[in-house]
Amino acid sequence: MLSRAFTKPRRSFYGENSRSGSISEYDDCIVGFMDDVPLNSCENHGPSLSLKEVLRTSVGVMGENTRGLTEKVVLSNGRLCTLKRFRKVIVRKSEFGRRVERLAQVCNNCDYLVPITAYLYAKRIKLVVLDYYPMGSLADLLSGGRQGQMALNWNERLRIIDSIAKAMAFIHWQSPPTEKNLKMNVHGNIKSTNIMINIDFTARLSDYGFVQLADCMAMESKEGARTNSIYCEELSQKSDVFNFGLVLLDMLAGVQELSYISCIVKMKERIKEGESTFFEFPVRGKERRQAFKVLEVALASTSSFPETRPSMEQIVLDLADLLNTSN
Repeated sequence: MLSRAFTKPRRSFYGENSRSGSISEYDDCIVGFMDDVPLNSCENHGPSLSLKEVLRTSVGVMGENTRGLTEKVVLSNGRLCTLKRFRKVIVRKSEFGRRVERLAQVCNNCDYLVPITAYLYAKRIKLVVLDYYPMGSLADLLSGGRQGQMALNWNERLRIIDSIAKAMAFIHWQSPPTEKNLKMNVHGNIKSTNIMINIDFTARLSDYGFVQLADCMAMESKEGARTNSIYCEELSQKSDVFNFGLVLLDMLAGVQELSYISCIVKMKERIKEGESTFFEFPVRGKERRQAFKVLEVALASTSSFPETRPSMEQIVLDLADLLNTSN
């Protein structure tokens, strides 16, 4: 598990029928017919990177979504990084740079956010370089456990939940909340694929503010149908909390359908008394009581009435009480 790469063979960045060709062809075009371009560093005394280096050292695709592509990069000095390429950037070059640098200041000063290393805005490619996590994402680990690989136990899940909550609270506490049309106190894309796992099973939240850099584009699934997300896409703290609740439900019981939430509410007392099999991991005694308390947080967070959802500050306090409970 500790050496997970989660990479896939390279394929077309813009879809099966795109005229842009494969990623390799696209990279060869950029590297072969353009002067090499230095990336803008977001690290103090960090190594200087260039477009040619990050493209040539990409070893595989880690994920793809409506905003772009995520690749694993092995730099010439052996350092592992994550490369995110955006399909449709919604701001101009100077604004893109200003926003990434401001987001990087926040990320690079929080132990629960993925640091931003560098970025580039060029005519044909816009990208951000982030730290790499060999354990992969929470989505990877949950999926692997459900396919017969080593599943996360309750204490590991609780550690991850605590890290995510602290990351979100750090973002929601940002002041001033808005800077030159950039919302600093909202993440905007909380989901399990954006939660990266450390080897000690603490977690770091990725993609902070990226929804304010790039727009979504329609994607086709392998079956030809358009992909639909259950996550709320509104840019607000209440939406962040809602998506956090969905992540909790996925971690507790693999719940990935909104329609199932109302059923859980009706079953809550039976779950509490242990009369209904709900949690996808073995828990009893103290652990079961903790898991049920997290379930209550998840249900409150996914309330259909935004005004009744708890703040991340309250959730962090509730989790702290939970972690400090000895009985």
